[in-house]
Amino acid sequence: MTQIIEETSQDKRLTTEIAFLFPRQGEWTEADYFRLPETNRIVELSEGRLIITPSPTSKHQKISIRLTFLFSSYIFPRNLGELVAAPMDTRLYDGVVRQPDIAFMSNVHLDRITEEFWGVPDLAIEILSEGTVKEDRISKFFEYLQAGVLEYWIVDPFKQSIEIYILENGVYELFGKWGVGEIARSKLLDGFEVSIDEVMV
Repeated sequence: MTQIIEETSQDKRLTTEIAFLFPRQGEWTEADYFRLPETNRIVELSEGRLIITPSPTSKHQKISIRLTFLFSSYIFPRNLGELVAAPMDTRLYDGVVRQPDIAFMSNVHLDRITEEFWGVPDLAIEILSEGTVKEDRISKFFEYLQAGVLEYWIVDPFKQSIEIYILENGVYELFGKWGVGEIARSKLLDGFEVSIDEVMV
């Protein structure tokens, strides 16, 4: 019995010590981030913080799949560029690595794509979840703006709406907001439209 207690106590102590092998929150660097092992979890880096997002909900994933299909069906037959869905490291600028739910890179900027990560995409999409609203609407909004992402979509499953922001003179302007029964239209991808009813579940 004593032996079991000692082993259990030691196991807990060793697990705690592993934490000291990693930087404290606020001290993470890109080098630290890219040394992390591969994972299917959404892990991001911002302002020295490691941000681990809870697994997406079923509704979130259904919307992501439908949007990815619609974008793919428009982009690839026209040879407009590349499309990727999370998880995929997207380096916005020094010290900031995000994982947009969906990102598009035009042919003009394909040199920004490496085997390990994407550079700044031309278009980024975030699908809101209960635990990501603040990150998506505030932190990522300004990071995408600072990085020069030309078009930013915020997809809101709760309000069943899509907002599209476009980069104009160094700031994001609301290009449009669409709800149930309406059609969202991209400015960057001229002619691309999405029915809100078709996307929301």
